[in-house]
Amino acid sequence: MATPGAEEDTLARYRSPLVSRYASAEMAFNFSERKKFGTWRRLWLYLAQAEKSLGLPITDEQIQEMEANLDNIDFKMAAEEEKKLRHDVMAHVHTFAHCCPKAAAIIHLGATSCYVGDNTDLIVLRDGFNLLLPKLARVISRLADFAEKYAELPTLGFTHYQPAQLTTVGKRCCLWIQDLCMDLQKLERARDDLRFRGVKGTTGTQASFLQLFEGDHSKVEELDRLVTAKAGFKRAYIVTGQTYSRKVDIEVMSVLASLGASIHKICTDIRLLANLKEIEEPFEKDQIGSSAMPYKRNPMRSERCCSLARHLMTLVLDPLQTASVQWFERTLDDSANRRVCLAEAFLTADIILSTLQNISEGLVVYPKVIARRIRQELPFMATENIIMAMVKAGGNRQDCHEKIRVLSQQAAAVVKQDGGDNDLIDRVRADPYFSPIHGHLESLLDPSSFTGRAPQQVAKFLKEEVRPALVPYQDKMGGKIELAL
Repeated sequence: MATPGAEEDTLARYRSPLVSRYASAEMAFNFSERKKFGTWRRLWLYLAQAEKSLGLPITDEQIQEMEANLDNIDFKMAAEEEKKLRHDVMAHVHTFAHCCPKAAAIIHLGATSCYVGDNTDLIVLRDGFNLLLPKLARVISRLADFAEKYAELPTLGFTHYQPAQLTTVGKRCCLWIQDLCMDLQKLERARDDLRFRGVKGTTGTQASFLQLFEGDHSKVEELDRLVTAKAGFKRAYIVTGQTYSRKVDIEVMSVLASLGASIHKICTDIRLLANLKEIEEPFEKDQIGSSAMPYKRNPMRSERCCSLARHLMTLVLDPLQTASVQWFERTLDDSANRRVCLAEAFLTADIILSTLQNISEGLVVYPKVIARRIRQELPFMATENIIMAMVKAGGNRQDCHEKIRVLSQQAAAVVKQDGGDNDLIDRVRADPYFSPIHGHLESLLDPSSFTGRAPQQVAKFLKEEVRPALVPYQDKMGGKIELAL
């Protein structure tokens, strides 16, 4: 095979579809090298500023030089340094020092690699949650509007994927919303529980900083507090090894995996409803469902969500295993794994939320198909109502029960053996025994009388639980979203 030219180089290398095909620009940037290494430089600046304020011999000129070069990163030089030194942090220390010769001596003063590595990870995780939360809120908001619109539309309920009592389209949607509201709460909690690693030294004892400040414990504590505040955190972990506890990653990934499970369930329901032709996801004018079957309207958006949600759910296994093998103060076998799993979890969550928003903004309901399915099943569900009406009209319950049982079996045979429509009500109308209630059959078969308090539950749920949870995100609801490739 010929060697590709420079213009084809990007096509000759594997690129993760999470970034090249699906993810938002904001989330892709959050896990980019520019964000990562730019944050490293800011952390070195925060450290120098705090050390200077506490009396170390660092000049204003050195601080200003660092400030002027925060984004002046020579990535080519950094790559060459890393190839030579086999150490990414020291490669970037040298690269930063190259453009900050006056500050070179105080960059990374007293710190260990995890000062920039772990603290940057925590910043990126926090910022990742801040990107996901409004997207999740938007999905909940769109589905809440859908639930409100269809709060009273009766539909056949399913248990075991077998016909069950009626519910409403809006009430079923509230089951989806409730799961997502739980996820919203869990993501908020996971974000708010994040602390900063701070300045802790090589094994977490802060020995290097205690030496820098000549045994002054109060200054070491104040240094930790100052840098933590500069990075935008309210608290730092008091105790760390070389790294922050990898159980933090478990908590982060667990809530994302749980979100994946919620979205997989929602989109599976939508796929099943599409098969029943009751509800469909949006389908664009020029969209092709199948290369061989032009009539098909495949639920590709929901299928994408399910596919990626499976990946998201499995990623939680990585931090579980990583945390379990962190020997003593740390081992480096966490590093390569975390480079992959943390980024992929947030990128995947970002993608499925954007896709689900697109789905929820364009769900199509087919009331006549829903009504036809109800008509097929409702006569069997109405048998108890018919019995009660007959008893009120003076009939004997046991006699009526037997009559209905026989007619139901006959109607079931027509449906199952002959492929015909459910004719139970026609049989009831034709039987003189039921003449006392013939005039009431229509009211006894009104689907809305079989949905219980579903409409009231929708209204109460949306008012008391859903809308209040969305208040913090009202200014971030935005417009409709276009689907990625």
